[in-house]
Amino acid sequence: MEHLLLLKGADIFSPAPLGLLDILVAGGKIIAVGPSLEMQVGGGIELELIDCAGLKAVPGLIDGHVHVAGAGGEGGPATRTPEVTLSQLLAGGITTVIGCLGTDGYTRSPLSVLMKVKALRAEGVSSWMLTGAYQVPPPTITGDVGRDLALIEEVIGVGEVAISDHRASFMDTGALIDLASKARVGGMLGGKAGIVQLHMGDAENPLRPIHDAVEASMIPLSQFMPTHMNRNAWIFEAAKEFGRKGGRIDLTASSYPYFSDVEIKPSIAVRELLAAEVPLDRITLSSDGNGSLPGFDDRGNLVRLDIGQPSSIYTVMVDMVVQEDMAMESALSVVTRNPARTYRLPGKGEIGLGYDADIVLVDEEWQITHLLARGRFLVKAGVGKKGTFEP
Repeated sequence: MEHLLLLKGADIFSPAPLGLLDILVAGGKIIAVGPSLEMQVGGGIELELIDCAGLKAVPGLIDGHVHVAGAGGEGGPATRTPEVTLSQLLAGGITTVIGCLGTDGYTRSPLSVLMKVKALRAEGVSSWMLTGAYQVPPPTITGDVGRDLALIEEVIGVGEVAISDHRASFMDTGALIDLASKARVGGMLGGKAGIVQLHMGDAENPLRPIHDAVEASMIPLSQFMPTHMNRNAWIFEAAKEFGRKGGRIDLTASSYPYFSDVEIKPSIAVRELLAAEVPLDRITLSSDGNGSLPGFDDRGNLVRLDIGQPSSIYTVMVDMVVQEDMAMESALSVVTRNPARTYRLPGKGEIGLGYDADIVLVDEEWQITHLLARGRFLVKAGVGKKGTFEP
């Protein structure tokens, strides 16, 4: 007997506001959105009905930058951060995650990221990855970033490659062009976006390497995604012009509470980018989840270390609505529709006919009551599923 799930009477944001409607789910997909869908279900079909009165239904959040296999190590072996857990993702309403390596491309491998991506898929969420790490030439799975993109289904881009940072490899304009070209062609062959995600450090004029690469080649500005664009005042000012010129801007959610003396609060950053006439569809927000948040002194010595939480993107999304008085559609777009389109993730980022049934239901206090990933409940009545080895 076929099984259908009906989410009845939710206040739907697709992320555009649709009003009070029903959502019908079957086979992991949304098969209908509309009024009184219960009346359209024929006999002989098992129907599970969830009364969603008083709840908002939003697309599952997409986190485009999570160190799923762990990160860190700037303070020695004991400072290596652990793998992400399923419950960490669910606490942030995240149904799709993109994993990456960071500082440590020496003792950690893209292979470990790939296997963690596969594990997260098996546990119920959608997951992809970026190949490479801070270093250039980047560590890969097949020996070449383009080949990784072309041949490995889970690999959809390159990153995070460090520039304008004291931990970055030396990379002249030609090397950055070569990296982006391989990512672009590998992406074409694999039917993927081939985005090059760039860790941005604290150097002055930090975006200059990207502009130089674009000016010296036919690589479009949109092929690059610089992240941590709210990490200090000067990079954030440069981000405004970068976005107006067609560049993508990825803000980081998790580090603001730890570095509030230098970072731009991410909810404020989105508001100010829009005020600076940066198109909404060029702005994304990621968590840097399970990445280390190191603080260095003027001599480059590590003086503090914290860990990013994936749930920070949900917190910032709520802050955009509640504290910054931003439209729900705009706040949701930077963590749902925009990353889905940027990374070319089919069926993701929206609530609509034919989309994956990645749906988060939240109450008036913004508490997550239910979460579906590909039509399966991973949170139900406030109780979330645990990962394989979680207590």
